[in-house]
Amino acid sequence: MNLILWRHAEAEDTASSDLARQLTSRGRKQAQAGAKWLRARLDDHVTILVSPAARTVQTVEALTDQYRVVREIAPDASASDVLGAAGWPDGIAPTVVVVGHQPTLGHVAARLIAKSGDSWSIRKGGIWWIESRARSADSDPALREAVLKAAISPDLI
Repeated sequence: MNLILWRHAEAEDTASSDLARQLTSRGRKQAQAGAKWLRARLDDHVTILVSPAARTVQTVEALTDQYRVVREIAPDASASDVLGAAGWPDGIAPTVVVVGHQPTLGHVAARLIAKSGDSWSIRKGGIWWIESRARSADSDPALREAVLKAAISPDLI
């Protein structure tokens, strides 16, 4: 399974509610850059899960209109909520993109890669690609490891 964590792009600081916050003009450019990078790398067997926040929906719409809004990955979700929604480590699809928030995505990355309870910083518009794989062909499926395939910020795209 490939799990791609995509933090929403830059959003305005205030709105009528946290879920209503919209992308800034810089955020729209970040979303376009991330979408272009992903578009060149994603295959047809991808499932995209998005927080119900307006800023995450606007971020993913730079890539596609084929996504599922999932309440379990809203702001303040837990790493377990995100991993459960994605079906880690086997996946609900060969590749799952989760468009969400900090610090949750940072918790997911730290938990999978370092088996840590910390939260790593994922920049706004940043993309982290993590792969679940067995250590060897004959190893126990429960002994899968998480491998970081890419960590990129929108400034580098």
